[in-house]
Amino acid sequence: MTVSVFDLFSIGIGPSSSHTVGPMSAAADFAALLDERGLAGEVAEVHVDLYGSLAATGRGHGTLGAVLLGLEGHRPALVAPDTIEQRLSEIAAGSPLRLGGGETQVRLGIDDIVLHPLTFLPRHSNGMRFHAVDAAGALLCERYSYSIGGGFVVHDDEDSSALTMSEAAVPYDYATAGELVAHCRTSGRSIVDVALANEAARLGEDEVRARLLEIARVMDECKEHSLSRTGVLPGGLGTRRRAPSWYRQLKAADPNRDIRYWVEWVNLVALAVNEENASGGRIVTAPTNGAAGIIPAVLFYATHYTDSALALINDPGYSAADRRRGMDDITVDFLLAAGAIGSLIKEQSSISGAEVGCQGEVGSASSMAAAGLAQVMGGTVAQVMMAAEIAMEHHLGLTCDPVGGLVQVPCIERNAIAATTAVNAARMALFDKDQTPLVSLDAVIQTMKKTGADMSEKYKETAQGGLAVTIVEC
Repeated sequence: MTVSVFDLFSIGIGPSSSHTVGPMSAAADFAALLDERGLAGEVAEVHVDLYGSLAATGRGHGTLGAVLLGLEGHRPALVAPDTIEQRLSEIAAGSPLRLGGGETQVRLGIDDIVLHPLTFLPRHSNGMRFHAVDAAGALLCERYSYSIGGGFVVHDDEDSSALTMSEAAVPYDYATAGELVAHCRTSGRSIVDVALANEAARLGEDEVRARLLEIARVMDECKEHSLSRTGVLPGGLGTRRRAPSWYRQLKAADPNRDIRYWVEWVNLVALAVNEENASGGRIVTAPTNGAAGIIPAVLFYATHYTDSALALINDPGYSAADRRRGMDDITVDFLLAAGAIGSLIKEQSSISGAEVGCQGEVGSASSMAAAGLAQVMGGTVAQVMMAAEIAMEHHLGLTCDPVGGLVQVPCIERNAIAATTAVNAARMALFDKDQTPLVSLDAVIQTMKKTGADMSEKYKETAQGGLAVTIVEC
């Protein structure tokens, strides 16, 4: 099955796709379920249990507040970041929840959510249980939900195929790199052409293009907003925002965007986006919030330092409209190629740090970004696959051990390092004329899954090992 690019790139809030976006969506789904079944008016109490990684690091990731807001019907793509703080303050002061945003009110606060950090449900380590009872204490509705990474949520007995595009709706169904390459070979199409055909079968090409450009716009808006904010990030670590001061230094050192400074600019974009994510701002999961800075940073490289971008920027023969269309083409191709690789990873392995460690988040994003860049740099199908393989291969075994359970240390810097790795992987792939890597992309993806299964739970977003235990008091 083929995961849509619009599931991999979704607009939401920080700081975590699996621990904030997913739980908010799951809670909103439960409130909607009560309404659909005509039960909302009978509800007297709602109880919530969080399991495994959600319970272990939920406070630092904003999970508890996200659940409360979700039960009020708020959705990650629509809720305003400023609304979150205000409404949670009201709830903490005793304001009842408005179930689904309707007339039914229930008493539920952050301290009422029951945490089970050492209990891992069989299906996924990010498990939730919602249940509602009437005034007599009789059970009205119960649901188990799972936040499986990237903001994806499945409920009870749903299969993960619910998250993929219908086979009947796409002309090129694929779940492996081998199948994708075969489609390209037999059709004579590029990876971008195949991905676009699949998305256009549901939405039409103009709508696909418009949505991808909106995603890129939000990515850029996120960066710009971050560059205007100073001080320290929330959560108690005292992590200093560095992006604004870095930006001032870079503008002074490199006013004309000299290519010698590409590493510094890529680093800056990655830092800016992830600092905004850490503060709970508007973000694009790419494919997760914890790794959200990598693809915007490499996309910045693609639209500022590649030959096609430099020609648009420097050739006086292009009109402003031509430049805009050209840059839009680069952006759309980049995101479609990146999304195609993300679909392979999501289908064969995982993008959840709680399931396979940070190799599934940062490693996946770096792999996707490398593929997108190789595509817009003129890479062949084989070279795009090689770029994705190189980037993923060198993130195998990467642990998810955020200090204090916050998406700050080492997460923010890790995004910058992974972004430059993606650029290097793409450049290596295009320089390699042989185009026959010893290890295939499919093999690397499957190895990532096996490595994640072997990894101790201490290193999978539980704050029980690695860097997470180097600072006891946060």
